Amino acid sequence: MSSALLTGSEPQRSARTVQSVDPVTGTVWREYAAAGPAEVRAAVERARATQPAWAALPVSKRADALGRFHAALVRRRHDVADVLTRETGKATADATSSEILTTLDFARFFAREAVRLQRAPWRRAASLSMFRKRVRIEHMPLGVVGVISPWNYPFMLAAGVVLPALVTGNAVVLKPSELTPTSGVILGELLAEAGIPDGVLSVLPGDGATGAALTSSPVDKVFFTGSVGTGRKVADACAALGITCSLELGGNDAAIVLADANLATAARGIAWGRFTNAGQSCVAPKRVFVVDAVYDRFMAVLRTEVEAPAPMGDGGAASQPLIRQAQADVLEAQLADALALGARVVARASERAASGAAFPPTVIADATPAMRVMREETFGPLLPVVRVRDAEDAIARANASDYGLSASIWTKDLARGIEVADRIDAGTVCINDVLVVAGMADVPHGGVKGSGTGRSHGVAGLLECVRTKTIVAERWNGWRQPWWSSSTAEQARGLDAFVQLAHGSSLLARLRGVAGTIRMLRR
Repeated sequence: MSSALLTGSEPQRSARTVQSVDPVTGTVWREYAAAGPAEVRAAVERARATQPAWAALPVSKRADALGRFHAALVRRRHDVADVLTRETGKATADATSSEILTTLDFARFFAREAVRLQRAPWRRAASLSMFRKRVRIEHMPLGVVGVISPWNYPFMLAAGVVLPALVTGNAVVLKPSELTPTSGVILGELLAEAGIPDGVLSVLPGDGATGAALTSSPVDKVFFTGSVGTGRKVADACAALGITCSLELGGNDAAIVLADANLATAARGIAWGRFTNAGQSCVAPKRVFVVDAVYDRFMAVLRTEVEAPAPMGDGGAASQPLIRQAQADVLEAQLADALALGARVVARASERAASGAAFPPTVIADATPAMRVMREETFGPLLPVVRVRDAEDAIARANASDYGLSASIWTKDLARGIEVADRIDAGTVCINDVLVVAGMADVPHGGVKGSGTGRSHGVAGLLECVRTKTIVAERWNGWRQPWWSSSTAEQARGLDAFVQLAHGSSLLARLRGVAGTIRMLRR
């Protein structure tokens, strides 16, 4: 990748570096100079200079660029998979399904829907008093947006924000996670190959200081995916500059297993959702509430799933390693806290990851609200399962959280599942499935409460990248408007007649207003 794509200019490079470490071997396989404040400023200035010409293109031309990106990703999918497996430790199949295939869906969806969104046809005004008006609602680009993306799905989650921002006419400055910089770099390479102009997209490998410089720069909006603590700092920085931000801050997602659930399906689905990607998924089920009537049978099936798991890593490993040892240390501390407060380990995978930072898939019982594992986001393969009286008890416990990203309901009765889903405080809810909502191109993704603000993906994700502009045109330019007249008793009578005509409670009442309305218009 050219330095122009990395920084948008050639300022003095920072002495700091970020390293891409292979989680399996622990070796550094890529190293990048961390962009400093001068480089961030240069990238934003370059984006500001190049964005007007990019926005001036017909939206169909920008959509064509996403089509070329789609073709480039199909052609280079093995290169991308190699980067993802090397940088995150995930299996090739997982990298292909959860990152590459999903991003291909995003490219196709956003290219199509952006054209529909930004066509902006003229339409008639809705109210009778404005019957001569024609209205056009335009969706204009914001200008320059900053994107700070995470490490757990570093290609897909970055693309899910960068693609809609670009196709709607914005310039983008992307700061990938310092743990997975190459995933952001190769995304930038593919977009450059697709014809995104130099400066319209800049990729800045860097650390926390780079992200702080970006949130303090004169961009028009910041998209951030990451921890609650960092997200609050981003929100504070944006508020100080008077700019908006969209925050996806993780979750502590509940899974509710009702009495009529297919227990084999529920156990298999929850186990996959919790332990895939080494449990490092924002929308993974992190708290499971099982109705008492089926608790013991569910636990027996779940124990089998956990203790004899299907391989989740390349080479037949039971699971992939965690991204860094620090993640395993946090999980060990959360488990120790739970055990000290009375929890029990009821299932644990016998095989650890082949190498790298490891924490075997683990299920605990007798978890209580006081435990860290129930209060915090557990970003790894540690799963508490709680016995509840009934669905009402499960709903109350699921909602007793500072988070509200996603949830899942397991039942054979779809109508009952929908009823329960409607009562869950979460941005998305799956019924008889889990995790997939974050990768569906047409589905808005985001949370409530401490899980953040704003939405990515879907048409809602496109709307996060634009500002609404309304044009109202008077077709009959030789007519004075009735409300331009002075406030006289005669005008008041005319307006009262129009109120009858437009809003009378019956046809007769509306007809009574016709004559007075005509007199007012003739004047």
